[in-house]
Amino acid sequence: MDRNTLVFVAAALAATGLLLTSGHGFAGGLAVAAVAFSGLWLVSLLLEDASIVDIFWGPGFIVVGAYYAMTVSGAPSLRGLLVLGLVTVWGLRLALHIGFRNAGAGEDFRYRKWREEAGTNFWWISLLKVFLLQAVLLWIVSSPLLLAQLGDGESVTTLDVLGVALWGFGFLFETVADWQLQRFKKNPATSGHVMRSGLWSVSRHPNYFGEAVLWWGVALLAVPGGGWLSFVGPLMITFLLLKVSGVAMLDTAMVKRRPDYADYIATTPAFVPSLRLLGMKKRRTTDGA
Repeated sequence: MDRNTLVFVAAALAATGLLLTSGHGFAGGLAVAAVAFSGLWLVSLLLEDASIVDIFWGPGFIVVGAYYAMTVSGAPSLRGLLVLGLVTVWGLRLALHIGFRNAGAGEDFRYRKWREEAGTNFWWISLLKVFLLQAVLLWIVSSPLLLAQLGDGESVTTLDVLGVALWGFGFLFETVADWQLQRFKKNPATSGHVMRSGLWSVSRHPNYFGEAVLWWGVALLAVPGGGWLSFVGPLMITFLLLKVSGVAMLDTAMVKRRPDYADYIATTPAFVPSLRLLGMKKRRTTDGA
């Protein structure tokens, strides 16, 4: 087990302890996530495809968020409903994107590898390693959805404005990055090449960057009701995308599959877009006009 994995496990355990002992009723959300992903696991056994868990990642937040909105003491706050609405838009968009992207492609290479390594034991290993693990992670990341329901949710604050703006920026960044990559993959002329244009020219994983940013926006919206606890979720998703299942895993796989990806790593930042590269791109555009 490498250092990043150890840090990740320790962080997940610490976050679980913080949420369950906070007195805010997070245990119910954990139960809902566990039941939902266990049901999805049963479907994956029938389909022999664990990739369906990726499609459910976005809608899973909607399910947990709706549970929090329905069970919070008193009527859901306007801020809480706003946060649930924003997450619903994001979750449905992401599910549709992944669903259309994966249609007819078979099981994702990550799950195929684990299936081959586990052999006949994958049916139960996948429950723990894929589905229940993602249920816990989703529950931790979704913690602002409950906290946004607490406190005075009627008055608009500066943090609310900043939170919505940050969510909007992250959502747009992720959506545009996904759209650009899909167009690139569908173009026969770019088959076998590395995407290095548009937002992908200033960040190797602009879609992941956008997703992390929008969760920091959700956290700002939750601060009035949750204080510092609101940042547990975005910290978890940022570390997850950077060091565990996102950037680190895909970069390793892409170096093996695309010979020119090593140069892409050497010249383009992994996550946060480079303002220097953006400036150079704008100058080239101006000089060529």
